[in-house]
Amino acid sequence: MIATRTRIGPDCHGEPVPLDQLDGLDYESGHSYEVIDGRWYVAPIAGFVEQSLERWLRRKLERYAEANPAVVGWVTNKCRVFVPERPELTVTEPDLGVYHDNLDRLAEADEAANWDDFSPFLVVEVLVTGDERKDLVRKVDLYFEVPSIAEYWVLDGRDNPRRPTLLTHRRWGSRWVVRETPSGETYTTRTLPGFALLLDPRQ
Repeated sequence: MIATRTRIGPDCHGEPVPLDQLDGLDYESGHSYEVIDGRWYVAPIAGFVEQSLERWLRRKLERYAEANPAVVGWVTNKCRVFVPERPELTVTEPDLGVYHDNLDRLAEADEAANWDDFSPFLVVEVLVTGDERKDLVRKVDLYFEVPSIAEYWVLDGRDNPRRPTLLTHRRWGSRWVVRETPSGETYTTRTLPGFALLLDPRQ
């Protein structure tokens, strides 16, 4: 029998997670928490530079959402993505999640709504320091297993956070089509009609 914890911290990394042990817990601050194949994956919370890049991209996406509510209903940096049909519970927490629906309105209509009721069509991870394999290998596979996700982006500032590149994975049949957009160039996609992202955090 798996012991039930009420306080979750870095010492929980690798421990099994009971199916009902996600909500109502006391999470120790300073770390991020995900569940991968039924076990806690605990990592240090993003540093200032990484959060600055995340904020820059989030603002770009939110401005697009305001002008295109029929395409993007909600952009958030606090979401859970449930990966279906894994042998054990798998719940990732991307740095950004983009949804077609306006989740505020859906939550008002259904007070019992939870993260497993929604799924994004675009997810983003910001990579500056930390476990590279998490974003560049493991999540590449996990996000492809979520049918709603049309694109997975990695905003990569490892070499120079002031000049990040964008690694994009776009769903194409049974595989990702991978593209790298260098710093200073512009990324466009049919997933977000009319959206143009200049890879320059100063803009």
